[in-house]
Amino acid sequence: MLERSSVRAGTPGDLPAVTEIYGHYVRDTVATFELREPDLAEWHRRFDAITAAGLPFLVAEDDGRVAGYAYCAPWKQRPAYRQTVENSIYLAPWALGRGLGGRLLDALLAACRSRDLREVIAVIADSGNPSSPALHRSRGFADAGRLHRVGYKHDRWIDTILMQLSLEPEPA
Repeated sequence: MLERSSVRAGTPGDLPAVTEIYGHYVRDTVATFELREPDLAEWHRRFDAITAAGLPFLVAEDDGRVAGYAYCAPWKQRPAYRQTVENSIYLAPWALGRGLGGRLLDALLAACRSRDLREVIAVIADSGNPSSPALHRSRGFADAGRLHRVGYKHDRWIDTILMQLSLEPEPA
């Protein structure tokens, strides 16, 4: 399967699939605290803001279909945070369990290193599914804390797990 899959820079043409993938997580899960699905125009705005900031937006393809995406966004807007980003990774439900999340995260971290970013923060909704924290731990992220009952969705309160990875500069 992995021979048929690839990770590459995202393009505006990928955004209809991104919109569909993310819509599933907004509607059916607590993986995101958004309550309304962003439409395609909103995804264009987000994509433009991320790429204009020089940050990575990647997609994973499997057999020519967008199977998932990952990007980094600024952690905070104040200038002193300029080398710290928050990562996001989402896979289409049909693409789970194929190793694509790891490939996306590896490529995302490589892209962060090439942009001289220093800290990557993962804010993970504690849905009870251990896969996202496990994926991040497997790539060197450390637990940085927990925020209790900070999100309310689907009639329940949800914690967030904070994880952090310090990136070393690329060797010369």
